[in-house]
This record gives sequence, C-alpha cells and structure tokens, in this order.
Amino acid sequence: MTAPPTLGLVLAGGLARRMGGGDKARIKIGGVMILQRVLSCLTPQCGGIIINANGDPQRFADTGLPVVADSVPDFAGPLAGILAGLDWAATHAPQSEWLVSAPGDCPFLPNDLVARLHQARLAAGTPLACARSGEWRHPVVALWPVALREDLRQALVDEGLHKIEIWTARHGIAIAEWPAEPIDPFFNVNTPEDAARAEVLAARRS
Repeated sequence: MTAPPTLGLVLAGGLARRMGGGDKARIKIGGVMILQRVLSCLTPQCGGIIINANGDPQRFADTGLPVVADSVPDFAGPLAGILAGLDWAATHAPQSEWLVSAPGDCPFLPNDLVARLHQARLAAGTPLACARSGEWRHPVVALWPVALREDLRQALVDEGLHKIEIWTARHGIAIAEWPAEPIDPFFNVNTPEDAARAEVLAARRS
C-alpha cells in the first residue's frame, strides 16, 4: 500500500543510564552510528524526520534535522516525546496527519515499518498501531494520529499519565507483526552487552 503522508520521529531523549550516560544513538554498530542506521531506514518511508531530544540540540546538528525537546518537564518519558512530535507536526508539517515513532537505539529497523503499521490500523479500524516481534510488543515503535495530540496532552499534564499502553488502550491500538528471527528488527541497545550483541548481529546481517 501507499502510506499517507507520515512524519518520522526519532526518540533520542532518554538518559541512557545503563550505558553510563550519553547518547545511545551515537554508538557505532558495524562502523555505522545507530542514528545513521535509523535515519537511513526511516527517511525513504516518511515525508520528513525530526528528532526528539532534551539538552543541547547542537549535538545533533550534523543531521541537519529539527530537534524537538519535551514540552512536559522532568523527563516525563516517551509519551512526552510523542506529544512534542505531534505538536511540531501540527505546526510545521500540517500535510502530515500521522506520526511514526521509533527509538534512536534500534539499529535494525524494518524497511516496511510505516506501510505495515498503516495496514494494521486500517485492518483493525483503530486510530493507533504499534509493532510486535515474536512475543514482545514495542509501544514506542508506533503510529500516532496528530488529531489525538490534545487528548494526549490532557493525559500527560492533567492526569500525570506516563504509561503508553494505558493511554493507547483508551483509543484502540492495532498490532503489526514481525518475526523476531533471525534478527529482531526492534532489538535495541541499552547496555554495553547489547552493543556487543548488535555487532554480532550486524555482521551476520551483512
């Protein structure tokens, strides 16, 4: 299918505590930064890409992409990054009624991510869709309608709701399935051990 105009959001606003701090997206896997891998995958699938990150935005200046910080303070979690992306889309990309989000620490994202998320939500008749590989659901690898941004803002600001799956369950969410073997497309790098494992997987993939 041809997916409707969809803005890509790379979530790079985490604190990376298990990696000792810093930006996980800057880790090199197979000689290529994870962020570069993510952008190479998403760019052909999306009408544009933005990065959600807190702190100094200049550390992503080499991408040439807009960097959007959370509007909800105190590192309110991924939903705050989603809201920031939805707000940016409403103001700067009104032609995109959809936002697809993906973490900046997933080096093996699938090339059919956007199309299959749209297929899933159309088939299920729901406004939201997220990815699953094997037995694991990935709530932040998901499709979000810009039209729900005010509802999300109310949940975050007025209710203090931070758990993605509680909010998405209110509206209905479809699941798009991918196999977890031979390589999980949503494998993410959280620890030095994960980075070492990703090196092995990248070598196998190439």
